[in-house]
Amino acid sequence: MNIIKNKYFKFSIAAAAYLLWLIWVGNYWLLLGLPVIFDIYVTKKVNWSFWKKRTGKNSAVVEWIDALIFAVIAVSFINIFFFQNFKIPTGSMEKTLLIGDHLFVSKVSYGPRIPNTPLSFPFAQHTLPIINTKSYLEWIKWPYKRLKGTSKIKNDDIVVFNFPAGDTVVLQQQARSYYSIVLDVAEDFKSRDRNTGNPIKSDSRYFDMGRKQVKSSYDIVVRPVDKRDNYIKRCVALPGDTLRIINTQLYINGTAQQKSEGREYRYIVATNGTHINPKALERMDIYQSDVYTLGANQYIMTLTAEMAKKIAAFKNVTHIEKTIKPIDSYAYYIFPHDPRYPWNEDNFGPLWIPKKGVSIKLDTSNLSKYTRIIEAYEGNELKLKDGKIFINNEETDTYTFKMDYYWMMGDNRHNSADSRFWGFVPEDHIVGEPKYVWLSLNKEKKFLGKIRFKRFFMKIQ
Repeated sequence: MNIIKNKYFKFSIAAAAYLLWLIWVGNYWLLLGLPVIFDIYVTKKVNWSFWKKRTGKNSAVVEWIDALIFAVIAVSFINIFFFQNFKIPTGSMEKTLLIGDHLFVSKVSYGPRIPNTPLSFPFAQHTLPIINTKSYLEWIKWPYKRLKGTSKIKNDDIVVFNFPAGDTVVLQQQARSYYSIVLDVAEDFKSRDRNTGNPIKSDSRYFDMGRKQVKSSYDIVVRPVDKRDNYIKRCVALPGDTLRIINTQLYINGTAQQKSEGREYRYIVATNGTHINPKALERMDIYQSDVYTLGANQYIMTLTAEMAKKIAAFKNVTHIEKTIKPIDSYAYYIFPHDPRYPWNEDNFGPLWIPKKGVSIKLDTSNLSKYTRIIEAYEGNELKLKDGKIFINNEETDTYTFKMDYYWMMGDNRHNSADSRFWGFVPEDHIVGEPKYVWLSLNKEKKFLGKIRFKRFFMKIQ
């Protein structure tokens, strides 16, 4: 047992662990940390824990501070390189994942990222509570680098990622993306011109008008990739895939996506005039937030296919039908926000998902699909002059992608702000893979009834 207490043995264990981590990170400047470790365990020339005395008894306050500092450093290190907790805030993944589920998210699966903004307050994503100010400093900015992981993203994996449209945020409306707010204001300007008989301007002109209006009306901040909100969705299409949605059915490379027990859609339910018993719905795990009353005998419900079959069998239900927007019904809020692509939530595509190293032909007809990739995600200057495309001041009709991209969708297909609304997810936004639910709390219940014991340590699929 004496060897365990030996300072050279302790140093050897610590140094070996540090070297393995250094090799994983791939930054050999970190070898400069070895003398520090040697001094901590062997020579002890410097008191690296300067807040406490090296010899003699420290006060209880100092001991608590020492334990707190160690815990913060250890948990921060674990959160960056190994795993972190994630809480489901919305119903976009129901019934696969529920509001109030707490998830164990593995960073090792797809490889942890080196932080873009290393100077940040622990455990705060982007805003410090109470004082409502930025939780990070941008004095140091590191480029995107991902360490080697144990696997790659596969079709239908559930993935946690930074919200791509969260680069610009309206502080007064953080639950919505800045771009969706601008699009709504732009559409309002367009509707006014249409209703008053004024000449209709181009969509880009209305977008500029919307952007100016939002800028003058709200406080706006810009966030780096690693400080954008965390989202969780299912990756339905990988780099190089072609995606299409026909009457809510998703096709990848021409093959229909397999049916899922957890996938939900919005249904209209009609009765003979009597109400549906809320207790019957509760027994089916249909919450009040999933039900909207349209009138004395009509409801809108968010249901899985299995739930829809059960409700159709209720004696007082006379009709049930999935709500589907028709083909070629253009929705301005749907990606790529271009009338040349008259897509909506239920009928979308076909759309090719960009893959790293692949070059495509660019022209004014398809540019809207890739503008944000070229400008925001891959850092180029893009201009359109006299129908010609200029990237970094050079005229071109091709573009080669620098990163892989993914297409994410929620299992609650009619209640999910996902890639259909804001487009592709770049590889540098990928955070990790949720492995299992370690805690689940139902906000609609009270006291111990809040705890969903059956979901504890449930594997996520």
